[in-house]
Amino acid sequence: MPATEYQGSFLGRISIRRNQVVSMDGHHEQELEDLELFQRNIADRFSELLPSPPPPPPPPDGGDGDSSASASADVTFLSVAWLRKLLDVFLCCEAEFKAFLIMGRERDPSVITKPPLDRLLPELLDRAVKALDVCNAVMNGVDAVRHCQKLSEIAVAALEQQPIGEGQARRAKKALGSMISVLAAEDKESSSHRSTERTWSFGRRGGSAGTNKDRSAAAQFRTLSWGVSKNWSASKQIQAMSANLVVPRGAEASGLGLPVYIMGAITVFVMSALVAAIPCQERSGLAMHLQVPKQFAWAQPMTALQEKIGEEWKRKEKRGTAGLMEEVQRMERLGQALAEFAASFQFPSDGEQAEEAAARAAELAETCRRMEEGLVPLQMQIREVFHRIVRSRSEVLDVLVQAGEEFDWFENLSLGLRFAMVLESWDRLLCGVALLSQKEGATLCF
Repeated sequence: MPATEYQGSFLGRISIRRNQVVSMDGHHEQELEDLELFQRNIADRFSELLPSPPPPPPPPDGGDGDSSASASADVTFLSVAWLRKLLDVFLCCEAEFKAFLIMGRERDPSVITKPPLDRLLPELLDRAVKALDVCNAVMNGVDAVRHCQKLSEIAVAALEQQPIGEGQARRAKKALGSMISVLAAEDKESSSHRSTERTWSFGRRGGSAGTNKDRSAAAQFRTLSWGVSKNWSASKQIQAMSANLVVPRGAEASGLGLPVYIMGAITVFVMSALVAAIPCQERSGLAMHLQVPKQFAWAQPMTALQEKIGEEWKRKEKRGTAGLMEEVQRMERLGQALAEFAASFQFPSDGEQAEEAAARAAELAETCRRMEEGLVPLQMQIREVFHRIVRSRSEVLDVLVQAGEEFDWFENLSLGLRFAMVLESWDRLLCGVALLSQKEGATLCF
């Protein structure tokens, strides 16, 4: 869905009110009304992300029942489509928050330099920098998932041949073993360097010239991405983002302090959901326990989503799976079953086992098709979120500078240079993904 779908009414009201001349009491009433509308929009959007209840049983007369299903009924919880919907919600909320902040500053330009914004806005800027690191780590995780998808497609192509021979079984076993190893390596603690090497090299080490050629292309691709440090931890980053997120109380809750808190809570939730769903570096100890006061209209759906993701995360740690993304779990489960079949394969194969393997291969092929359709758009949305955070941070900095705030200009210059380098590297990264995918089509097959 487009990120502007939900923004019309709220932003339209802001553009109209900016041209109105009203009294101070009218300013306060409008601020409260806009804040209520802002929170109601957030509540509606997060409610649409909740998993749909199971459909009721068909009526005894054999009718079709109620065919008016909700829009979210077709989106499986924590699937690629659900994650794209989550990012759309983030972009919409971020746009409305920025408009709310600009509108509040126009009503009272001095509000930026007064408590609590003199403390909350610098914290918001710091949280934005941490969110950029999470976007980079998640982007690397999506790249690993895409590579696993390619390996699964190799196995499917081998197992779809009839009758299955020992050569096809060995090919499928090798591809599925590499896929499972990649997912396991991506989910281990502090495994960035090892997993990267295993992700982009298919086959045995130091073997043929073709293998060395693939590894050389992979090494060139890795230099195009802006990764995170070896000791970087996704779970600690999420914890750092939420450490200073405190609910405004008293007079602070009636001004712009509350929208800043709301946007901070949304950012922390969205980033933690991405980290939980997509394999990325060092996620051990990830906890979905952002405390949100119950009096807010959007607290109930966000808390329900946190609890649901927390339950899935506990199951994930118990099963040892790589991520909560529905397609990744399905690919890993089917891959392990097919790898066992390929490892114990003997020609001629047993008819019942061959039929079961064919059914699982067909299911894996459908999973790969869904991933092929959704992962690239998901990467583009993560990139859009990244750019939006960078632009919004720059705009908030401009507002603070205009308000007369003092900053460490050397630090902000360094951050500006870092953002410029990251933006350039992301453009180069997407080009590298396309080039490598073309090469994989020719080299990642036997």
